[in-house]
Amino acid sequence: MHEPVLPAESPRGRTILCLASYFKGNAFLEQCKREGCHVVLVTLEPLLGKPWAREFIDEIFALHSLTDWRTVVNAVSYLARTRDIARITPLDDYDVETAAHLREHLRIPGMGETTARYFRDKLAMRARARDRGIAIPAFVHVLNHARVHQFLSTVPAPWLLKPRSEASSVGIRKLERAEEVWKVIEELGDAQSSYLIEQMIPGDVFHVDAIISEKKILFAEVHQYRKPLFELLHQGGGIFATRTVLRGSLLEASIKETHAQVIEHLGLVRGVTHTEFIRGREDGKIYFLETAARVGGAHIADLVEASTGISLWREWAKIEIAQGDEPYTLPPHQALYGGLILSLARQEKPDTSAYNDPEIAWRLEGHPAHHVGFVVRSPALERVEALLDQYEPRIARDFMATMPAPTQATS
Repeated sequence: MHEPVLPAESPRGRTILCLASYFKGNAFLEQCKREGCHVVLVTLEPLLGKPWAREFIDEIFALHSLTDWRTVVNAVSYLARTRDIARITPLDDYDVETAAHLREHLRIPGMGETTARYFRDKLAMRARARDRGIAIPAFVHVLNHARVHQFLSTVPAPWLLKPRSEASSVGIRKLERAEEVWKVIEELGDAQSSYLIEQMIPGDVFHVDAIISEKKILFAEVHQYRKPLFELLHQGGGIFATRTVLRGSLLEASIKETHAQVIEHLGLVRGVTHTEFIRGREDGKIYFLETAARVGGAHIADLVEASTGISLWREWAKIEIAQGDEPYTLPPHQALYGGLILSLARQEKPDTSAYNDPEIAWRLEGHPAHHVGFVVRSPALERVEALLDQYEPRIARDFMATMPAPTQATS
């Protein structure tokens, strides 16, 4: 019998296995290869035909499901018989807990299941934040009906019913009356405990996209949504936009301060995060909404890279590979202002050639179909806001399409 042959290892001796429930993270895969890693991608069967950066992937495998942990553990353990897997990384929010479970099973360095829960489970992250004195909207776990009744009796409507493990605003429902809530709870049946109910606080929503190494926040960009994603999803669609908050402002400082508390108390050692906050319209207070240990979706990474020169995907790859064994240094970066605007499009391949302002730093081209989008950048926040103001009605006229809000994530 011949001895199994391991794939050629880099001088740094690391094989990295990446999980991807969605088509994303090509820059991460490319950086891993540039760092000298043997790159293994495990994705879903329907995603095999996507334009993955195959020249930077040594091996690619597909499974029917990445949520069936027994199947995933068996498959990855089988691969590990002939591959010395040193790192496991999730490229999407839905893969964070799966990757943590695999790390625990194979005893591979990286975020374990307890910490991963704080960055995936909306109930766990809220309970932890509340216990650590971080301001959050009032909430209750849909578990004990007496507690739910007390919550509905004492916390003013409207309320948001949220699934604990969905990403972004998927599956969230706005409810105005207690009767509505109980009707939905009854419909959920045995799935009730997988939900929470939260007070809906009116206000402006912000996101912080950050790089953390050895528990220190080395980079954090604060942006404000022009309209919360929840509103867009539940109004049948619309134009999504976000832009940099005024640098050096009291608002930026307040959000960064709360963000630092979240990262500290949720226990992230290293990686990237996408964290959302709301500033209450009535009290001006900064409330923590939720966080995720991954790069923000909806091309937010392109926005950050255009305004700062920092690729969140590439820096995340460096940190994941090193895992603290080698020091990580944030590259030099700039501090321009950026704005991102995206929309579903009626056309399969929208012609955006008429949008030709010199401030356009990135435009969505090719994938996915039926989408249109731009990132603009400028040394002046006023110019970014002016361009977003101009583009929103133009995009609505030229391209915008709508569709029903998703009730669950789709590949």
